[in-house]
Amino acid sequence: MIIKKYQAETETEAILLAKNELGKDAIVMNIKTISPKGVYRLFRKPSVEITAAVDDTGILSGGKKEAENNPPNIKSSFFTNTSLESSLVDKNSAMKSSSFTEDASAIEKKLNSLQELLEKQLLERQSEKKEPEENKQKDPEEQKREACIQLVYDQLLRNEVDEKFVTQLVAEIENKITKDITIDNILSHVYQKIILKLGQPKTIEVQENKCKFIFFIGPTGVGKTTTIAKIASDLKLNRKLKVAMLTSDTYRIAAVDQLRTYANILGIPMKVIYTEEEMISAREELLDYDIVLVDTAGRSHKNRQQRDDVERLLGTVTEDEKEIYLVLSATTKYKDLIRITENYSEITNYRLIFTKLDETISVGNILNIRMLTNAELSYATCGQNVPDDIGKIDTQETAKKLLGGFE
Repeated sequence: MIIKKYQAETETEAILLAKNELGKDAIVMNIKTISPKGVYRLFRKPSVEITAAVDDTGILSGGKKEAENNPPNIKSSFFTNTSLESSLVDKNSAMKSSSFTEDASAIEKKLNSLQELLEKQLLERQSEKKEPEENKQKDPEEQKREACIQLVYDQLLRNEVDEKFVTQLVAEIENKITKDITIDNILSHVYQKIILKLGQPKTIEVQENKCKFIFFIGPTGVGKTTTIAKIASDLKLNRKLKVAMLTSDTYRIAAVDQLRTYANILGIPMKVIYTEEEMISAREELLDYDIVLVDTAGRSHKNRQQRDDVERLLGTVTEDEKEIYLVLSATTKYKDLIRITENYSEITNYRLIFTKLDETISVGNILNIRMLTNAELSYATCGQNVPDDIGKIDTQETAKKLLGGFE
């Protein structure tokens, strides 16, 4: 396996350099922008650096010789020793990783900023329209509390939370409101309620002396294969587990080659399966492994026959030997997500993985689908970089983003 870096003025030029040297089978593994430092930043434009990899069996003899003389250090050149226990949901920093448990002072600071935002909006509303006659008889603090609840309601709708779930949340909060409650206490109640609704995310669980088969299902184009590569790198490099990969995704062009390249980089076995019988056979061969990651073909949720194919594949492994993850894109319309989750719920139980969080400004669908399906949340991804752009969904950050708007 050959791994090399290339720099150019644009991403396209850098990719062409990699393709010209490594061949058409090369896969781009990482992309980053390099800004000039010091006084040079005034005269030079930022450049783009990509990391590309290819199986050395596809390189001419010259390339093979170079690879033998300079064997790539897989871990240091590309895969960082970063645990997937880190969390994601901060869009402005490309969903950067953070600890799941955030200290109380940081949370308090965020809630205080939300309180200031709400108070500012309250003043704006009061100055923009004449106060209704019935409100003149109400206590000023009561009016403030009602306005606060209304603003929270509006904020959640702006972040594309389904109105029925917003109404449910607000109703539960209103039951706890007393005459002496303050705005910051109302916000704290809302914040805590959202976190409770999101639940505790669950990631892949390893059983001692027992092989676990992890199936990834979902519609086309959501990023299942790349997500599997990210998870495989963590299990292999960070958790030091014995990992293998299977794929039944023989319908998408180059899908098998893409997964095989990742498997070669990580030094783990990968096998293609076409039928349930081959899955049963592969299961027997791989029982000595800790984890077997199974990539299924992306199928349309509208096609019953295709969903039946997935169901039969899942049925080859007993319930206690498998975990199933439904991979969804955060950019998919909520109406489509409803159809997708309902159709897959007919064939199996699953946990939820959300991809492409870096391509949307709203995380409302995370709460929507969690409340709709009651399925446990799991991983979130925020880009194509393997293995960096993935982590366990941070429910605290999600709750704060839902309350904090788009700023």
